[in-house]
Amino acid sequence: MVFINIHVVQRLSSLKKISLRSIIIPYHSIMKLKSIVFVIFMLTWQNICAQYSVARRWNEVQLMAIRQDLARPPVQARNLFHVTLAMFDAWAAYDAKATPFLLGNVIGGQFFPFNGAAAIANNDTLAAQNEAISYAAYRVLTYRYTNSPNAAITLYRFDTLMQNLGYDINYITTDYENGTAADLGNYIASQVIQFGLNDTSNEIDDYTYINYIPSNAPLMVDSAGNPTMTQVNKWQPITLSVSFDQNNNPVPNTPKFICPEWGRVIPFALPENAKTVYTSNGGSYPVYFDPGTPPQLSLTDVNDSSSLLFKWGHQMVATWSSHLDPDDTAMIDISPNQFGNLNILPSTFGQLTQHYNYLQGGDTSHGYAVNPVTNLPYASNLVKRGDYTRVISQYWADGPNSETPPGHWFVLLNRVSDHPLFVKIMEGSGDVLPALEWDIKSYFMLGGAMHDAAIAAWGIKGWYDSPRPISAIRLMAGLGQSSDSLLPHYHPGGLQLIPDYIELVQAGDSLAGPNNEHVNKIKIKSWLGF
Repeated sequence: MVFINIHVVQRLSSLKKISLRSIIIPYHSIMKLKSIVFVIFMLTWQNICAQYSVARRWNEVQLMAIRQDLARPPVQARNLFHVTLAMFDAWAAYDAKATPFLLGNVIGGQFFPFNGAAAIANNDTLAAQNEAISYAAYRVLTYRYTNSPNAAITLYRFDTLMQNLGYDINYITTDYENGTAADLGNYIASQVIQFGLNDTSNEIDDYTYINYIPSNAPLMVDSAGNPTMTQVNKWQPITLSVSFDQNNNPVPNTPKFICPEWGRVIPFALPENAKTVYTSNGGSYPVYFDPGTPPQLSLTDVNDSSSLLFKWGHQMVATWSSHLDPDDTAMIDISPNQFGNLNILPSTFGQLTQHYNYLQGGDTSHGYAVNPVTNLPYASNLVKRGDYTRVISQYWADGPNSETPPGHWFVLLNRVSDHPLFVKIMEGSGDVLPALEWDIKSYFMLGGAMHDAAIAAWGIKGWYDSPRPISAIRLMAGLGQSSDSLLPHYHPGGLQLIPDYIELVQAGDSLAGPNNEHVNKIKIKSWLGF
């Protein structure tokens, strides 16, 4: 017997006031159902994808692979970049104007030889590009996802797509100067793989960090408070009683910091003059676009400006968590007439306080007056705030079957490209591009951007080593309140009281306990998830 996926149960039970926790289905029934669904899905997917370019089809199977792999956004950003790089070079090698990115160039101190591809058979450039792209993508994808938790299904998809395209998966030669487009694709894949083994991502050791050491003992999530956090402004591991990855694969109960040394990875286009290199514990920590030290919590000075900003941000997280409740009666207008159109974004920490709507959620954007296509005002779109915020948070949270944030952007790109009103003109000028050329170029640019964004973001995360909200909020709540020294449970490092959101437990409160043992402790309005 097996239980239904708890994430599905959460979503269903949040929509209907019934308990689904006890529903069980025989294991053999689930396996039979999964097999049938998988076969139907594969047949349907193959028919749908037949209309797309070969680059789009390889992108789709990679997104499927990510959805069943470990949720490691910087790693998946790199995987997406390297596959789009392989496809771009395979396309560019046969294009009269384009120049390959890797082939024939020195990237990150490595030289990647290329003497030009063999003549194209029958002068069929598109056929040669499709073949080279497919072999390049297939080899890189197979190499990268061989150790995926669901490798059997993932590799089967790769094999099936190659066979549907009419290519031999057993053809492995790399004689690109004298052979076929398949040789070129295999050669490009070998160079991309070699590039990845020397880009300082530590791929050879499954991307494990080398020099980073956590400053705090783990937070025991199932226990009250946070007594193990001694370095209040540093990252803290968490320990869960049971831990699964996004595809229900068991993972260590105390997960490691994901890629805290990722700033070392060779970027696509990040400029050297945007990099600051720090050192710690014998290792370097490159930081691109260094924002400076983030707000720091003070345990002694209640008026410290940095500490006040630290509390402001974390308290907003706590306050907004209450918006996730499906019983929240608030209605919000999510029409473009209310959202977006901010001309100036905050450039300092202090400006952040004017950027967000602290209690109601969202930012202070004022929307757009008219739809630029119809020249008419946008209609209002009122929805329950609890439903909207849960959908948004779940989409970006690497939940079950997520392609992770870097993959989300590829999904969005594909949807935009498929829109009937969209015109495939690069950078808004020139000729309308064929589907393959549009996909190759747009994927390569987006892949490079996601890769660089991950390097910059995780470089900052790793060096400044800031704590998670759960660690900081539990710590501050345990210290007490910092709003009024004359009120009970005062501490300079405690949370500030916000009526209806962050308060002290009062005698007679439902949270007070049978012996009033919790009176004057901090209570936070939030949604527990069920």
